[in-house]
This record gives sequence, C-alpha cells and structure tokens, in this order.
Amino acid sequence: MTWNKIGLIGAMAEEIERIEERLTNEKVIDKAGIRFMEGTFCGKSVVLCRSGVGKVNAAVCTQLLIDQFGVDAIIFTGVAGALDPALDIGDIVISSDCMQHDMDASALGFPRGTIPFADTSVFPADQALVKLAVQAGERQESGRIVCGRVLSGDQFIADRDTVKLLHEQLGGTCTEMEGSAVAQVCAMNGIPYVVIRSMSDKADGSAHVNFAEFTVKAADRSYSIVERMVSSL
Repeated sequence: MTWNKIGLIGAMAEEIERIEERLTNEKVIDKAGIRFMEGTFCGKSVVLCRSGVGKVNAAVCTQLLIDQFGVDAIIFTGVAGALDPALDIGDIVISSDCMQHDMDASALGFPRGTIPFADTSVFPADQALVKLAVQAGERQESGRIVCGRVLSGDQFIADRDTVKLLHEQLGGTCTEMEGSAVAQVCAMNGIPYVVIRSMSDKADGSAHVNFAEFTVKAADRSYSIVERMVSSL
C-alpha cells in the first residue's frame, strides 16, 4: 500500500514536538483554531497538527485533515493510561480497534459503548498500518509492544474499579481521550488509521505522581515508532 500524504495527530504539544522539530518545507495553515503544518517528514509528505484534548477536538481535526488537506491515512501518536494490568509505564499499545467507553445508553437497553442505531460501535485499525507500527515497535530497545483495543472517553480515568470494568467488560487495553473519535471519522470517510499510544500512567489513581514525569518520556517512545513507520511507508 502506498500513501501519498499522511496526517499526523497528537492531542498535546509534548506528543508532536519531536515531529515538528524535524518537519521541513513547512507551511502553516490555521483552521477552526487548529494549526496544521504541511511539510516533509522522513522524506514523506505529511500534515502535522495538535488536535487538542477530547473527542470533539479530535473529530474536527480529523475531518479537516481529510477534507481540507486530502490526507489518505492518519496516524495518531501520544500517551495513554494502561488498563491491562500486564502493561507498565513506557509500554506501547498499537490499536487493533477503537471504541468509546463513555458512550452509555444503557438506560435505553443498549450495552455500554454501543452507539445507538449505528451500524457499528467498534472501529478496526488498518491492518497494513498496524503491521508497520508493530514492526517499528519491535525495534525499540526496551518495553513491550502489544496490539489491543483503545478505549476513548472525555474523562481522565484514575479509579481502580473503573479500570477493572473497562478492561474486563469492554476489553480495553488502554484508555485515552481522542482515538475512537479519530477512528470513527476515518471509518465514515474510508480513510485508514492507526493509533499509537505509549503508557504514561496506569490509570489507577497514581497519575498525579507519574503523569507529568512520564508524559515526555512516553511521548518520545511513541514518536520513535512514528518516525520508523513514516520512513518505511
């Protein structure tokens, strides 16, 4: 598979600054309060942007990448909280699929995570991009890399009981606040995507201790995978 222009998204500045440092032939365009940076990264044509935190920001950013900039694949890079107890800080999760954990119409008889009246509520990642991400991750010198379900919601999860529920009932491997929005918009437009998340905390109430400390380190690990992926596209 050949992609001509890749959309690269991170929610926070720390998640994209390493890419921005290496971006050449840069052209900056502001749309809907989001700064899009067109240029060349690892010899490939890319559009880099910081979406902002949350599903609405991520959805708007993704649709603009598709409509305004004509990207034909999207990679989301950043950090997340681990749900799988086998994961540790610094481990990498590559999305097998994405789902919204805060979509909850259970009072109407829909299982949690189900989008009412929609054809699907689970959005698979592109297998070619997943394979490239795994291959890039396997070259990391330390830490585990796993494929799994990325759960998204407009909540910072910091409660052990919620972590257990999201892992056991919804099959989540990690949790964050944007990936499923990117995944759904990509699915609606027929655009391949993958989410790459490095664990910055264990989503268990200890984030106030380790989130700030490990966010930059975790983002660097995620960046390394993106760099190798784009180089090999």
